Amino acid sequence: MQVILLDKVVNLGVLGEIVKVKDGYARNYLIPSGRARRATEAAKAEFEAKRAELEKAAAAKLTEAQAQGEKLAGTAVKLTQKAGVDGRLFGSVTNHDVADELNKLGYKVAKSQVRMPSGPIKVVGDSTVSVALHTDVVVEINVTVYGESA
Repeated sequence: MQVILLDKVVNLGVLGEIVKVKDGYARNYLIPSGRARRATEAAKAEFEAKRAELEKAAAAKLTEAQAQGEKLAGTAVKLTQKAGVDGRLFGSVTNHDVADELNKLGYKVAKSQVRMPSGPIKVVGDSTVSVALHTDVVVEINVTVYGESA
């Protein structure tokens, strides 16, 4: 199925590009999330009429994400979890825990934006975690996990 992208999609294309994708990907993800539209002649004409407006909205999202990224860069998040004497956690620190703590600090971050390169944190200590605020804005933050005896 051919679709017109209404937003930048990683590993697919940029705003306004007409790409061919699998039918299920278009029907189940791209179209319902508002990131794409079927590439019919009417849709192409309507898109060209709204192109400037959509590009302006995309630029506004990017500048907002960059501003938030500058504030968020270098932020240190401190979490306390129950841990054994050897420093291993009972359970783990996930992207949900990091997102909750960032929200408490006043940053608006969804758990899907928190990327943990080596999976959930399972030991006490410092770790680096990425926060993807936009497809073009990825910020590194420090997560420090303290152990509390059970």
